[in-house]
Amino acid sequence: MRKYVLYFAILLIISSGIGWLLDIIWLSKLGLVLGLACLSVGVGALKSLSGYQYTFWIVTAVAAGLVYPNTFLNIGGVDLRNKWLILIIIQLVMFGMGTQMSIKDFVGIKKSGRGVLVGLLCQFTIMPIVGFLIAKTFAFEPEIAAGIVLIGSCSSGLASNVMTYIAKGDLVLSVTVTAISTLTAPLMTTFLMKMFAGTFIEIEFFSMMMNIIKIVLVPLTAAMIHDALKIYGPKVRNTIKTIAFCCGLLLLAMAFFGRGIISEPNAGIEILNFVCAAFVVGVLYYYLYRVQPKVDDFMPLFSMFGIVYFTLVTTAAGRDNLIEIGVLLFFAAILHNSAGYVFGYWLSRAGGLNKKQSQTIAFEVGLQNGGMASGLAGAMGKLATLGLAAAVFSPWMNISGSVLANYWRKQREKSTSE
Repeated sequence: MRKYVLYFAILLIISSGIGWLLDIIWLSKLGLVLGLACLSVGVGALKSLSGYQYTFWIVTAVAAGLVYPNTFLNIGGVDLRNKWLILIIIQLVMFGMGTQMSIKDFVGIKKSGRGVLVGLLCQFTIMPIVGFLIAKTFAFEPEIAAGIVLIGSCSSGLASNVMTYIAKGDLVLSVTVTAISTLTAPLMTTFLMKMFAGTFIEIEFFSMMMNIIKIVLVPLTAAMIHDALKIYGPKVRNTIKTIAFCCGLLLLAMAFFGRGIISEPNAGIEILNFVCAAFVVGVLYYYLYRVQPKVDDFMPLFSMFGIVYFTLVTTAAGRDNLIEIGVLLFFAAILHNSAGYVFGYWLSRAGGLNKKQSQTIAFEVGLQNGGMASGLAGAMGKLATLGLAAAVFSPWMNISGSVLANYWRKQREKSTSE
């Protein structure tokens, strides 16, 4: 079936080219977007390209946002840039990522202490500094420049774990660095943004830290609660369920009587509500998992959908900026990503890590969490500018990561066979 979709995609792209040559605008636009969408499905029929389906969907989102910007900013009267909508979607993205992690991942620091330390130091120094230098050198507009620093200041994501697995690297080290860098993101990402991006735009430290807690730590907490219910005994499960029940009652009380009790909401109350919601969601998801165990396998798809959504809306919102500086921004993405691989690898080697561990750290440093960057930009109400770098950098990171992972895997297999 996918093979026929691939043939249809080729026809649509050809029709788009014909429409462009004959100046039939509607045909060139529709043919391009539908052709890329079908191509995203059809490449699954090709063994050599099946691993790039997600990347093709990202490219399709960029094309759709550029060609039909107004269509993908408001649908049915709903503003797709709405802060609450963005918050919910990014929390789903991070929850989906969290379900693929485990409490046991944090134990990996005992086995790979030096590797984790080197990885974290490289992660939170190389990319924000390189991002800052690139932004200064290319003289981007302040908010777009800050967006480059933002994606460089974010933790690594699941993409680094996937690439490490493909490359047959040190998966335990990769997962541990991802877990700990994500856990420390509220403090480290905020600090780095204040230090570097603060030279371009005003950064409110406490406000940004609170946003990262809401979009990263809260959904990850819900995922870890679900994991704890899976791996621990009845005593722990009962304790968690009791806490979740009390949290549910507190949320209901806040919903019905909160305004009468609290005259002016504050950050502490807001975080308390989110933490309570994390316990409730974690337990409810666990019950869903008990009924349908395969639900964990589908959660990464929600994360992928969320990132495609952010890419689409960001591209549509920042279309004019992207047309003006898109080529330059793409070149910046290549430089930024390549620097992450090169410095991540060689500084790890200098830090005493072996080749396999250094390749793993290269992925951790070079592949940033684009979803987190987009979500944070959206939460700040600057998706069209601050989030533009993430929309451009993410597709390239997936492409370069896949190519490098396959190259290193083949090199490892070749050296093993000799």
